[in-house]
Amino acid sequence: MSAWKLRKLIDLAEYINGYSFAPEDWGTEGLPIVRIEQLKNPGAPTDYYAGRLPEKNIIDDGDLVFSWSASLFLRIWNDGKAALNQHLFKVVEKAGVNRTFLKSFIEFYLPDLMKASHGSTMQHITRKELKNFAAQFPVEEADQKNIADVITALDHIIEQTEAIIAKQQRIKTGLMQDLLTKGIDEHGNIRSEATHAFKDSPLGRIPMEWNSRTIRNSAEVCNNLRKPLSAQVRETMQGDYPYYGPTGVLDYIDKFRVNGKYVLIGEDGDHFLKWDKQEMTILINDPCNVNNHAHILKGNDAVLTDWLHFYFLHRDITYYLTRQGAGRFKLNKATLLDLPLAAPESVVEQGRICEVIEKVRVDQSDTQSRRHKLQSIRVGLLADLLSGRRRVTNLLMQATPQ
Repeated sequence: MSAWKLRKLIDLAEYINGYSFAPEDWGTEGLPIVRIEQLKNPGAPTDYYAGRLPEKNIIDDGDLVFSWSASLFLRIWNDGKAALNQHLFKVVEKAGVNRTFLKSFIEFYLPDLMKASHGSTMQHITRKELKNFAAQFPVEEADQKNIADVITALDHIIEQTEAIIAKQQRIKTGLMQDLLTKGIDEHGNIRSEATHAFKDSPLGRIPMEWNSRTIRNSAEVCNNLRKPLSAQVRETMQGDYPYYGPTGVLDYIDKFRVNGKYVLIGEDGDHFLKWDKQEMTILINDPCNVNNHAHILKGNDAVLTDWLHFYFLHRDITYYLTRQGAGRFKLNKATLLDLPLAAPESVVEQGRICEVIEKVRVDQSDTQSRRHKLQSIRVGLLADLLSGRRRVTNLLMQATPQ
């Protein structure tokens, strides 16, 4: 069994603070200056330094960097030679210490370091914390590497999953844009003006088989089903039925007033500005409740409720709204009724489009759930491996077929 020993962080590595650049040092040539922003996102806007720097303040691929002020995190730098700014440590491990393991080790104990750090609003970790903090650490570098390899392999799977989610998001965004403006022809193909007839409309060019409409002639507004309940009142009637606000579930209570398929769209708030990232509508199809800050819509014979949901899901409607403040808007009922939309004349086509969009959304949701499970596994694995409660050899033995 591998041996573990109590080690102080200061004894595991040298922590070299970055260079203190003055504004007059910033330029457009030389080495890129890496601040916290560039460490988080290497593609962020960057200043450059063309002067001479001590070698200790220069980082290169593979170097471990520790952001110790305000934002506390570690990164392996892999974006070429650069100049390290102050508030960042270049972490140079001592002999017998594996760099990758050290990164995971410090990350695991960051919450404990943060508790001991200075500053109530801007936390930072000084050498005092590094000198005082100690934890059990594997004595043999080979054991450190074995643990680091397991963590790295899991991290790689998580990164691959996140890349799939990003790809799915790009596909979903492009597909929704095409489906909600061009639709699907009788052969299941997305229309284009090169092969299909289009016409002008108040919303731009739309297929000949589509109509320009408003909410007034596309849906029934069912706001009579709403009921505002204060937090104090809801506290006395806790239950299983969701209580919705403009952007999601606020609580669960023991009664319901809404039962059926409806679309909720917020009446007021700042979420309207986040239309490209945050969903503007909520599709409900189970018993629930809705407060007075969300409109309740139900499609009519010409427009499906699902179509209303997807059409406004990520649509910018701020042009039509009343501004209530710097970032807050109001969608009153009169404005809601006049909101324009385009829709296929055929509800069959509407349904086919909605089915395609829903499948893409379900696929992405499944991948996001898989990522969440992997992240939960990682948390538990780190707690076991980095505290010494479980050994990599034990994990390997469990994974070996008998």
